[in-house]
Amino acid sequence: MKKAHVKNKVEQFRKYYLRVFTKYDTMKELLDLILPGDVLAFFEVVKESTTSDQIDIYLDEKNIPPHEYGGQGVLSKGFTGTTRIQDFPLRGRSVYLHVRRREWQLPSGEVVSNKFSLSSDGTRYSKEFASFLKGILG
Repeated sequence: MKKAHVKNKVEQFRKYYLRVFTKYDTMKELLDLILPGDVLAFFEVVKESTTSDQIDIYLDEKNIPPHEYGGQGVLSKGFTGTTRIQDFPLRGRSVYLHVRRREWQLPSGEVVSNKFSLSSDGTRYSKEFASFLKGILG
C-alpha cells in the first residue's frame, strides 16, 4: 500500500513540475519576443504594471560581474538609480522599461559596472525602437 501511495505522489509531483516548467518556458519565450534582444540574458523582470494606455516593465540586472573583473573578488554593491527607456508600443499602449543596473566594488575600492547599453546613444529609446523611428522619420 505504501509503495503505491509514494508512486502516486511522485507522479503527481512530476506532472506539477512539468506544468510549472512549461509555463516558465512559455513565459520566457513571450518575454524574448516583447523585450529588446538579449535583455533576459542580463536582466530579470521583477515587476510589471499596466494601465489602459501604458505598460511598465521593471528590470534588475542579474548578479553577473563584468567579465573583465572575473576572479578579482568583486562584491555586488546594489543598484544604480532607475533608468526609463521607451520601447515599441504594444496593443496601442506605450511601453517603458525601468532598468536598474548593478554596481560592483573591486578590492581596490573602485566601483564598476557592465558596459552594455540598452538605449540608443543620446536617446531614452531602446536601440531597436530608435532604429525603427529613424527609418520612418529619416
